[in-house]
Order: sequence, then C-alpha cells, then structure tokens
Amino acid sequence: MDKHSSFSIAPGGMPGMTPGQRGGIITALSGVALLLTSFSGVQWLPPVVHLSISLILIAIGTIWFAAITFRSPANRNNGTWQRALTNRGIWGWAAGILLTLFYILLYWFPETLGFGENNNTGFMLLFDPLARFFKGDDARASQWFMYGTLYTAVILILGIRFLIKYRDNRYQIIRTSAVILSQLGFAYLIPEILEGLNTEQPYFSKDLKNFWPLNYYFFDGWHLDNMQAGGSLGMFYLVWGIAGFAIITPLLTYFLGKRWYCSWVCGCGGLAETAGDSFRHLSSKKMSAWKIERWMIHGVLAYIVLVTAVVLYGYFTGVGEVFGMNIYHIFQKPYGFLIGAMFSGVIGVGFYPVMGSRVWCRFGCPLAAYMGLFQRFKSRFRISVNGAQCISCGNCSTYCEQGIDVRSYAQRGTDVVRASCVGCGICATVCPRGVLKLENGPADLKKENMIG
Repeated sequence: MDKHSSFSIAPGGMPGMTPGQRGGIITALSGVALLLTSFSGVQWLPPVVHLSISLILIAIGTIWFAAITFRSPANRNNGTWQRALTNRGIWGWAAGILLTLFYILLYWFPETLGFGENNNTGFMLLFDPLARFFKGDDARASQWFMYGTLYTAVILILGIRFLIKYRDNRYQIIRTSAVILSQLGFAYLIPEILEGLNTEQPYFSKDLKNFWPLNYYFFDGWHLDNMQAGGSLGMFYLVWGIAGFAIITPLLTYFLGKRWYCSWVCGCGGLAETAGDSFRHLSSKKMSAWKIERWMIHGVLAYIVLVTAVVLYGYFTGVGEVFGMNIYHIFQKPYGFLIGAMFSGVIGVGFYPVMGSRVWCRFGCPLAAYMGLFQRFKSRFRISVNGAQCISCGNCSTYCEQGIDVRSYAQRGTDVVRASCVGCGICATVCPRGVLKLENGPADLKKENMIG
C-alpha cells in the first residue's frame, strides 16, 4: 500500500478539468489580461471598445465554465475543499492579496490606477466614455465611478453563474435576480442618471437602499446641507433616508427578517452572494468566532450611533468641538478610515478567499446589527426544522456563510432564530432531506423556540 492509498469507496483526488472547462477559463482570463493591458498606458484600442471586449470575454468565459461545471445541480459543490482557490490554498491567498491591494490603491492611491487631477490615463481612461454618456461631454470618470461600474459588472456576471449553479431552486432564482436588479437599478443606473440630469446640484447619495447607519455620512453636515440645497429631489432623499432606517427597516425586518435587505437588495450582500459564493464555506463555525462577532458588530453599531449623535450636536449648535474634542478629527475621520474604508472594503472583500464571503456583514455592518436586534427579539422570520429527517450530513453548516452551526439546531429539532442569519436559504437548498424551511410565522411561536 503506497502513501496515496485510501479506504474510501468513492473515487479519490480532484478530477481534472475537461477541455470545455479549460476553454471557459482561458476565455475569462483573456478578458482579464486584456483589461490589465490598459495599465501599460498604450492605447491600441479605443477605450470603449477595450472595456467592452474585456468584459464580454470575462462574461462569456465565466458563463461557459459554469454551464459545464454545474451541468448536474447535485454535483455543484464537488471539489470545493480540494481546489487551491477555494480551500485557502496558494491561489486563494494570491486572490486575497490582489483584492486587498486593489482596495488599498482604490482608497488611498487612485493615481496608480490612472486617476489624474485633470485627465485620466491607463486603466481609468477606459471608463471616461461611460462617464460622459451619463454626465455629459465634459465629464470624466472618478475612481468611484470606475469602482461602481466594475462592482455592478461583477455582480451581474457572477450572479448569472450563481443562477446556473442553483437553477433548480426557485427561491435562489428569485432572490439572486432581485440582487442583480437592485444593484443594477438602485445602486448604479438610477444614481448615475439622476447625477447626469442634475449636474448643477451639489452631490448627495442617490442610492435609495443605502440607509443609515450603513451610509455613515448621511447625517454629516455637508450631506444634510447638500440634500436641502438639492430642491425637491434632495428633500425627497432626506425624508426617504430618515424613513428608511426609522420606519421601513424595522417594519420589513419584523415581517420578513433581515433577509429582505441583506440577501435581496444590499450591494455588499449582493457581492458576497455572487462573487463570494465560492468562499462561503470558509466562514468559521467556532463558538469563539460567534462571541467575537457579537462584540464586534454591536460595537460598530454603538460607535456609529455615538459618532452620529456628536455630528448632529455639532450641526445644530454650530460648534466644531464637544468636550474639547474636535468632531471631525476625533469622531468622523477615524470612523470613515477604520470602518468605512478599512473594514468594509479592504478587509470586507479582500479577505473573501481566506475568511469567507460575509466578513463585513458578519463582523462589522452596523445596519446588519440594527436589523439583527429586531430579528432576534421581534420578527416573524425563522428557519423551521424537521429534526426527525436530519441525517447529520453537515451540508447546512458547511455552506452557511454567516458561520451558524445549523446542523446543531437540526439535530435538536429547534428552529433557527439567530440575529446574524441573513436568510440566503443556502442551508435549505443544500439539505438532501428537506429538513430546513424558511418561514415567516407568528412571533410568539418563534419565541418558544429561541435559543442562543
């Protein structure tokens, strides 16, 4: 018996890729390589053609690969723990490092991406024609316009991959379609079109679903002033934003749980569900991780409540200090750097291939913490369990991106009621016995089954 021998009755080792899968990967990588050639500064194609061909090749290659790989839905997760990209192997670490580097450049060194004070070059130049399409002939792309365009393209392309993978599940099809349309419409097209139609107005956030406290600058003085100076459109966004966190969010969370936001309309959740799907199993299920999660996410919520209270105090009283502390330098700026940039962007996405797809949502998002309080104590949402059918295979726990040990609930026959659950429904989708079911039932019935 040699060192590769095994007592397993299943075929061992990771099966090699088929020619079709190789073709899909080569096509997608060709698109990425073409996109990266823009960093050379040599314009050998018109920018709009360069960007279009790159994204089309990436989309075709990704869909091609998915169509072959997920030909049988029953085998959709085969090899997940054997691929170097998805088991924290060398390709996973390389992807994490590259993602982290991209976010560092985006936030603090945009000039390295080609962003200039007066003119864009290289990579950023590819996005100027699209910026002019939305905002007129004098416009050029900012790094945030570039990021929003790529962000939307990634959710669209990998959302189609997700739809192919889970095409046998109606809930996943409807949910993922909603995620794609929310990002495309609410977060990208509507804000960009409104910006283009109101170029004379001062800037304010026009993403209809970006509620405080996720939108941490909503109550900043400059943002409140700009909304009030933005005419009827600005006043609409001001009223909508306040109603969003004070009325809409609690009401919908009561009836539907936090899934209405985290898994259906949120841009961060949308990226996690699509681009992060290959890494969802990497989330830690340890009790220690759960304890850290509860302290961190509620700590961030308390932090933004404090910062907002101080900012509003300064805004309405006209002072720049509170108890001798500068409001901007002591409160606003550190939150924007530590939470708004480092946590949500650099760590939140850059660590996908190492810590799973919901690092930000699980440990840092203050809106998720806010909704989690309602979901935990006052919501009709739960995952009901038919414990008698559970065979303890562990698929539900393995693929829970929030790190919830769903199997332990199933083994005890106890409904899953957790503040952190985003209701993605993958636990129920991968269960081979139909043990789990997402439901909106009476709150009193849910209370009887609450644990943890």
